[in-house]
Amino acid sequence: MTAISTPSRLISLDALRGFTIMAMIVVNDPGSWDHVYAPLLHATWNGVTPTDYIYPFFIFIIGVSIVMAYQKQLDANADKAALAKKAAWRALKIYLVGLFLWLWPQFDFGGIRWTGVLQRISVVFLPCALLFLYSDWKTWLRVGIGTLVAYWLIMAYLPVPGIGSPDLSVPEKNWAHYLDSIALPGVLWQKTWDPEGILSTFPSIVTGITGMLAGKLILTVKDDYRRLTWLFFWGLVMLTLGEVWSWFFPLNKHIWTSSYVMHTSGLAFMALAASMFVIDLHGRTRWIKPGLVFGANSITAYVLAGMLTAVFYSGYGDFPGLNKLWVDGLSRADLSAKFASLTYALLYVAVIFLPVYWLYKKKILIKL
Repeated sequence: MTAISTPSRLISLDALRGFTIMAMIVVNDPGSWDHVYAPLLHATWNGVTPTDYIYPFFIFIIGVSIVMAYQKQLDANADKAALAKKAAWRALKIYLVGLFLWLWPQFDFGGIRWTGVLQRISVVFLPCALLFLYSDWKTWLRVGIGTLVAYWLIMAYLPVPGIGSPDLSVPEKNWAHYLDSIALPGVLWQKTWDPEGILSTFPSIVTGITGMLAGKLILTVKDDYRRLTWLFFWGLVMLTLGEVWSWFFPLNKHIWTSSYVMHTSGLAFMALAASMFVIDLHGRTRWIKPGLVFGANSITAYVLAGMLTAVFYSGYGDFPGLNKLWVDGLSRADLSAKFASLTYALLYVAVIFLPVYWLYKKKILIKL
């Protein structure tokens, strides 16, 4: 058994980040969107599927990583102002890469979408980094609780202009939809609103804050088993709170409800604790290599997956596309079309693995 007291870097966190990115690629890139197993699709509106856990897990991991990385630099007497400038610059780069992915490969600037997965990550990263640098964990907790409660009251009870009382059973009758429709420029993912829209970004920042609180707990509690016990305990508390809150404010990824934050962060706390227990404490690492490879250059892997769809998911003239050939071919061989679609997604993960494995072997870390 290996002690992990006062860790400067957690192998388990790197592996969890990598496996999360792998899962994100699988659900984003099926062989055919017409043939997808239900657990690999987002919930249509209220409720959650396994797919709805992936994005908040990644944002949670960002929060943990902020604490682990910046605390190490502060302990080495790094200047806070310099770190804040680097954080702002990094956030801007991530945001711009998100815009690039939307424009790729046609570069139709007239149909630009200003929001997206990487754009939200950038907007979450910066305030979380500044909170870490210029406040303490009690402030993070107050900001997180205050944001979630305020968001709940606005979304569930504050009358919406032209609509009246919010109706959270439909997408078009809430404040997130209203603000996106009148204030968000460019193309919206759902035509009149966006799942990475304006108002729902605030509770997503709280998901990052929960990761920061987990990171603070990891660095503060010195005993290995007490650290893991507290991670499991607070994870269970948040998961339970999320379930109870969902009676009044439904679990919903599309508008990132407060109950959804608690529910997914609770699971993320426990997933991190389980990973630390198996990987860092007991040294069971033989199976984690793919996670480490993807985790070392997670955003690079995500960007490559977005860019290479132009090759692996596009038809040219009479050529229908590799994905269609694969799904149709396996379907003609009497295999399930959904199974064929899933295997193509897994093959695509293997394709992305090749360049990120080369980066891993060369010890090249591409940090935006």
